[in-house]
Amino acid sequence: MAKQFEDYFSEIQADMVALCLEYASNNADDIYIYCSFEANMYVFNVFFKIENVVVRKHELNKVSPMYDTCLERQEALIDNGLADLELIHDKCQKFNHDMPTEMKLHYNVKENSLKGKYKYELVYSNHETLSPNDIFNQWMKEIKNK
Repeated sequence: MAKQFEDYFSEIQADMVALCLEYASNNADDIYIYCSFEANMYVFNVFFKIENVVVRKHELNKVSPMYDTCLERQEALIDNGLADLELIHDKCQKFNHDMPTEMKLHYNVKENSLKGKYKYELVYSNHETLSPNDIFNQWMKEIKNK
């Protein structure tokens, strides 16, 4: 049976999760992936919950000194995440699906559960003072305050 759009979409998102889990040395409790595509610009970022502490990719060593958060690894994580996001866009075009303008993915490691929230309307590019980084920071703050 030929792969359907949903198969590709799920596989690419699973690859994003695997990239982030590998970056965190398979030691995260939760992974929060932010993706955006507006104004022909791709955005990929991630933060983690480890031992009940919410941290950005470069802050993993605040929890434990075991992580390699060198700049090269951070850049590779972002580059690979962006490549996956571009691949999602390609599959959306190939299968005549709308490309989400925003994807917020939450992966619960212990439960092996991935949940996503998707938007298809403009989120920040129609605001003069709002950036994708602002949205990412707001989401992280929301998770920290839970």
